[in-house]
Amino acid sequence: MPDLPERVRILLDNDTGIDDALALAYLAACEHVELVAVTSTPGNVGVEQVAANNRALLALCGRPDVPVLIGAREPLQIPLVTTPETHGPQGVGYAELAAPPGQAADGTTTGADDAVAHWIRAARANPGELTALLTAPLTNFAHALRAEPELPWLLKRVVIMGGAFYHQGNTTPTAEWNTHVDPHAAKEVFAAYTAAAGAGLEAGKLPVLCSLDTTERYEMQPSLVGELAEAAGCAEAERVLPADPEGSRSTASNPLVRYLSDALRFYFEFHRHYDQGYIAHVHDYFAAGVAAGTLDYRTREADVDVETESPLLFGTTVADFRGLRDRPANAHVVSWNDPPAGFAELVRRTGALARRVGEQGGGGPAAGPAIG
Repeated sequence: MPDLPERVRILLDNDTGIDDALALAYLAACEHVELVAVTSTPGNVGVEQVAANNRALLALCGRPDVPVLIGAREPLQIPLVTTPETHGPQGVGYAELAAPPGQAADGTTTGADDAVAHWIRAARANPGELTALLTAPLTNFAHALRAEPELPWLLKRVVIMGGAFYHQGNTTPTAEWNTHVDPHAAKEVFAAYTAAAGAGLEAGKLPVLCSLDTTERYEMQPSLVGELAEAAGCAEAERVLPADPEGSRSTASNPLVRYLSDALRFYFEFHRHYDQGYIAHVHDYFAAGVAAGTLDYRTREADVDVETESPLLFGTTVADFRGLRDRPANAHVVSWNDPPAGFAELVRRTGALARRVGEQGGGGPAAGPAIG
């Protein structure tokens, strides 16, 4: 893991989301990362709430200048299903923030640009320079590829959080959440990269796919919240304990630690409700580290496709690692990662950001409607 990563310019598409929020805070903490735009896709919550969560968190992190845009408002072919039981009614657990100036409670702003058009303009204006990080259903990216088929060549890299191969699904027995929300979009995206690979797209531009096989190795323990608070210089220890009454709230002196602690507590409780223990799988943080160039991983090339017809296997991703279908590889599927080193990286960088936020007096109670 390099000490001084090269500069990375990221177009982030998310559906914030507790682990999306952690990923966004981490990227804001990386001084070598430029967030070119954050685009919002419906998934964990509706898209207006996603945008509201993104704008509020970026403002807390001292990054109110980052454009936050809305694209699609529903999946390509099926009704939207959200997940309040997993991420809370507003998507970020128990966390609350006031809406930034100029933003309504639903996340809208006057004259908001279209996410897909913004992405395409940015990619055309900066060919070979931008990394696309997709931690949501692939709806917006599918629309972007329809509008600009040259995107695989225009983008520098693509990192996707989604899918499950040799791992149990987290939405159905075989399907991962992001892919299941809009499997038709995921199928289109992988088909576009199959076509691009056949047309000579270099292997380094194929998507890096962070599936449940490796993201669920990023199993956060509640003690890590305490480590984050210590790194942020909190006046008192921050303890999130399994014995706490459900719905307990953080009293941390640092506003970013307080926000992340309240969000993650909900996630710990959810995982316990589903017999996984008082832990949290922070899928999107790992994908963010891959995009930022700060986390170690290994990959295997594969031809990836998505099932959209079978009721039993709807949304299931299938990877052909052996070339049995005689089609070119369209993705690099992550096969290994290093969670202990990754969590140390998270605490170091995000703790430093939280310390800066606290020193600057950010994140105190503000006038305006609450977000989250």
